[in-house]
Amino acid sequence: MLRNDVDSLTPTRDFDRRDFLRTAVGSGFATAVLPVTAQTIKTDTAGLTAGEVTIPVGDFKMPAYRAAPQGKSGLPVILVVSEIFGVHEHIADVARRFAKLGYLAIAPELFVRQGDAQSYGEIAKLMAEVVSKVPDEQVMRDLDASVAWARANGGDVSRLGITGFCWGGRHVWMYSAHNRALKAGVAWYGRLVGISSPLTPKHPLEVAAQLHAPVLGLYGGADQGIPLTTVNQMKDALQAGSPAAKASEFVVYPDAPHAFHADYRPSYRKEAADDAWKRCTAWFKAKGV
Repeated sequence: MLRNDVDSLTPTRDFDRRDFLRTAVGSGFATAVLPVTAQTIKTDTAGLTAGEVTIPVGDFKMPAYRAAPQGKSGLPVILVVSEIFGVHEHIADVARRFAKLGYLAIAPELFVRQGDAQSYGEIAKLMAEVVSKVPDEQVMRDLDASVAWARANGGDVSRLGITGFCWGGRHVWMYSAHNRALKAGVAWYGRLVGISSPLTPKHPLEVAAQLHAPVLGLYGGADQGIPLTTVNQMKDALQAGSPAAKASEFVVYPDAPHAFHADYRPSYRKEAADDAWKRCTAWFKAKGV
């Protein structure tokens, strides 16, 4: 049974790998996306400190993948928020790409209390049994804990950014309205509207005017699940909002589908992905991250 009370969001026992994750965070690919495609990008760990860490969230121990330049401190920080498949190899690779650019990148496993997202072979079942049961409040708290961990482990959180893909793209918008210390966000094809529920009381369109940090939205014009009408609604809401909201921007790639950055899937579009990555990194740099 799904519990909505606050106590259910903060388990008192430690993370148990047998219950949640079959493989190390950041290794392998989710069962639902196998087989992966030949163009999958693999970023090496040369010059990096990379791998699984544990982040305390109250009494809970949350696993995360971390990548950073070896032996460096005072690093700008990027939170990397996964798609529905959790922190598998692609998300870890994105973290390593940021680390190669001089960032401390942290990808927290935000589904871990609800289940093992990587083990599901059917997307519909994964959504129903795991993803739909993750409360926004829990996500915000876990991201806050990730920032606190970064502060204590070589990160300069006065230069804090967040990026995320699909499910994670939605949470980029939500976190940008949540954390006043955030400098910038980059949302990759994150849903902008939705039905309110006890676990997801608001959606990006409803918090657009209250952003504390400008967000760059990277979206596909051929995305079957995110109509361009919702992108236009979001643009209007941003222009009526805070200075950070007004400073937010969208780039829409007309022929790109959903998940055009996911180089391990057939949806990958190299030209759009390469251009969007350049815009992503330039956005963070321009915003002081």
